[in-house]
Amino acid sequence: MNRIDESRPFIPMRIAVLTVSDTRSLDEDKSGATLAARIEEAGHKLADRKIVKDDVDEIRKVVGGWIDSPEVDVVITTGGTGFTGRDVTPEAVEPLFEKRMDGFSYAFHRISYDKIGTSTIQSRATGGVARATYIFVLPGSTGACKDAWDGILKYQLDYRHMPCNFVEIMPRLDEHLKRGKLREA
Repeated sequence: MNRIDESRPFIPMRIAVLTVSDTRSLDEDKSGATLAARIEEAGHKLADRKIVKDDVDEIRKVVGGWIDSPEVDVVITTGGTGFTGRDVTPEAVEPLFEKRMDGFSYAFHRISYDKIGTSTIQSRATGGVARATYIFVLPGSTGACKDAWDGILKYQLDYRHMPCNFVEIMPRLDEHLKRGKLREA
């Protein structure tokens, strides 16, 4: 299923990681550290890493800043995807999406189901695209971060992955913006 074409070059992505938690500090952030390690082990660049409280405005400010940054290709958040009153990451991030990536959620839940069974329904993992930046919203558990990276993201963020991957379509993600600018000229 996951095939790497070694004749194609590896293209490193610039990936930012945001941990959403009211209780963790960067020193205690195992999920963010797990993602950062996997990102670097894969050959990508960790563009930035932050932690914020479970607050819609704080989350949206950080993610929005990364979306606007030419130094960030991908944003991965971890935490705040459950159903408790403080779990607000999808509410903060989804309004930023220009396009939703329903397939990411389906694939994540399929992989998660094999590990934790029906408990996967307690996550609202999601993904999307905004201003030519991929965004993935993951649960806060280290296991969920490993599942998402190892089962989906490490392949889709590798230009060599066949038959298709996110990297090869990146130059076309903002075509709608370019068309709009051409019409105005």
